[in-house]
Amino acid sequence: MAARRLFGVTRTWAGWRSRRPPDPAVPGRPLVRDYAKKPGELVIKGGKSGVVSDALKDPDVCTDPVRLTTHAMGVNIYKEGQDVVLKPDSEYPEWLFEMNVGPPKKLEELDPETREYWRLLRKHNIWRHNRLNKNRKF
Repeated sequence: MAARRLFGVTRTWAGWRSRRPPDPAVPGRPLVRDYAKKPGELVIKGGKSGVVSDALKDPDVCTDPVRLTTHAMGVNIYKEGQDVVLKPDSEYPEWLFEMNVGPPKKLEELDPETREYWRLLRKHNIWRHNRLNKNRKF
């Protein structure tokens, strides 16, 4: 019975007849589909939302050495406007120049009397605990 319904064939007193495929717009009728796209849906290439946006392009690369040393290139987040002009070092706080911009320090390199040491130690213990419990069964 399911195969007859699937293929759209019904039996009447006069014999086997094919019937019209169900209209997807009519509610209450069974509809068999094996694809994800909704019927009547238009496919718009370039995104799911269908909103047409401006084409993205790469920013212009500045090669002027004077401008590179006096402006923070790429910091401006607005479409219009100029790049931020760098100030002299005396106008910035001192902690900015003491920041570690290299690779993170290892636990052995830190002093045990600092808060940074204990935070890193706690993080390593959490990582170790998670690795040990990863394969544990319930």
